[in-house]
Amino acid sequence: MTTNVPDRDLRQRDIIPPEALARCRATVVGVGAIGRQVALQLAAMGIPWLQLIDHDTVEAVNLAPQGYLEEDLGRAKVQPTADLCRKINPRMELHQVREKYRRTLAQQDNVLFSCVDSIETRRHIWEVVNQRVEFFSDGRMSAEVIRVLTACDGPSRGHYPTTLFAADESFHGSCTAKSTIFTANIAAGLMLQQFSRWLRRMPVEADLSLNLLAGEMTCTTATQQDG
Repeated sequence: MTTNVPDRDLRQRDIIPPEALARCRATVVGVGAIGRQVALQLAAMGIPWLQLIDHDTVEAVNLAPQGYLEEDLGRAKVQPTADLCRKINPRMELHQVREKYRRTLAQQDNVLFSCVDSIETRRHIWEVVNQRVEFFSDGRMSAEVIRVLTACDGPSRGHYPTTLFAADESFHGSCTAKSTIFTANIAAGLMLQQFSRWLRRMPVEADLSLNLLAGEMTCTTATQQDG
């Protein structure tokens, strides 16, 4: 039996408004490097409803860059991620789906974090949810380079599809080929920071790139002409 801890979010309330957060039902598609960290941060933040979707299992190459434990080897990634999310926030309603993302799963959520490693999968997800979810964030990374794309209004929804072409895809390779836990954590943090801006009705960065090795960041706020 869980007990209520009323002050668990006390120090974040000016940044994460509890009333706005309480209306959110979030889906994380892909709980690999970035997605696992997004899920854990959402749980700690106090998201009331969370759905995790991933068809993959934990392999040895996932341990260092994705933060899984050796005891998780062979388990579906959604299982140990869900277990830890429940420990962080036992009052949250949590759903785990061990399969690839499909249209019928897009029913109850109004917030979606896309953390997949395929441009085709990104395109499919966007085609399903672009007119339905209120907030959408796509996290991409390769080695120490991060790109976070956010769509939550007309201009940013117009900008996002321009990034869904193979020629424009600058992050090649699988999640395990060029990945570190610290890059994944930073990418997840940037996605959640944009989410917090949206919760506060502040402008978001439609397209944010960060090169950790070079120490360079670029941000783009979409305009109506971008679409």
